[in-house]
Amino acid sequence: MIRLGIALAALFSAFSTTAHAAPVRVRIETSVGAIVVALETKRAPVTSRNFLAYVDEKRFDGTSFYRAARSRTKPGTGFVQGGINHVATRMRNPIPHEPTSRTGIRHVNGTISMARNAPGTAMGDFFIAVGPAPYLDARPGFEGYAAFGQVVSGMDVVKKILAAPTYVGGRSQATLGQSIVKPVRILSARRVR
Repeated sequence: MIRLGIALAALFSAFSTTAHAAPVRVRIETSVGAIVVALETKRAPVTSRNFLAYVDEKRFDGTSFYRAARSRTKPGTGFVQGGINHVATRMRNPIPHEPTSRTGIRHVNGTISMARNAPGTAMGDFFIAVGPAPYLDARPGFEGYAAFGQVVSGMDVVKKILAAPTYVGGRSQATLGQSIVKPVRILSARRVR
């Protein structure tokens, strides 16, 4: 009986280690190459589930990376933003905010995070950091942005998007000069099996 208990404990331990060691991956196929992200489904479950719903329902197909926010002080760094770009027919309901102070996921090079106006308004727009971006993490008095995964392949593609020509216009004061002249198409986004 004790041997059976030990065998079952070892079996459950192996399954739990395997499940924890294999994050869900998504391949984002763009007009300039592929980006593969690994999602932190355990640490950021709400945000990861939301992103995967957009993927599984093919709501990202035919959208684009439309924003390149380049750092003025550190060349080659910043972030690129993509997704549904406020297209109502692609929107799902907003999700609760999962701050970095709760998830422990920091904005480092290659972090994928949800774009939003205010905490609790994120839907189908996301961004990928190029270089460390601790200013996007939660801190006292600032909720930060909901990081939920990491680029595991295709940072060269992300950097190409960041380098894309931009124009002076923008949706708001914060995005002036960051709109990509020729948005980079997101052809498809699929789970990697």
